[in-house]
Amino acid sequence: QVQLVESGGGLVQAGDSLRLSCAASGRTVSRYNMGWFRQAPGKEREFVAAINWNGGNTYYADSVKGRFTISRDNAKNTAYLQMNSLKAEDTAVYYCAAGDIMSTLKTRYESWGQGTQVTVSS
Repeated sequence: QVQLVESGGGLVQAGDSLRLSCAASGRTVSRYNMGWFRQAPGKEREFVAAINWNGGNTYYADSVKGRFTISRDNAKNTAYLQMNSLKAEDTAVYYCAAGDIMSTLKTRYESWGQGTQVTVSS
């Protein structure tokens, strides 16, 4: 199994940018597909973005397309989520996840981090 630790969250104003990091450790980390999800208070955890094992394929939720960019550096065992033009509705706890299948479904991911809070003030 893969251990994941997110960082980079914080309090920003609408229109600002943040970059989240997800440090992974464990066996053969580079073979896993990675996803970012978020959960706002009182809401279900929702898909944000995913990237395949070598970074050659990415997929985004419509709500973040054009504003967020997912990437990974397998040499550093780290995945990233660059978030630009942040909106108040982006406020949530952001989680990274690792799995054998690149998917928008949270049930397809076997390993999860503890989450990092992103708060966007309007």
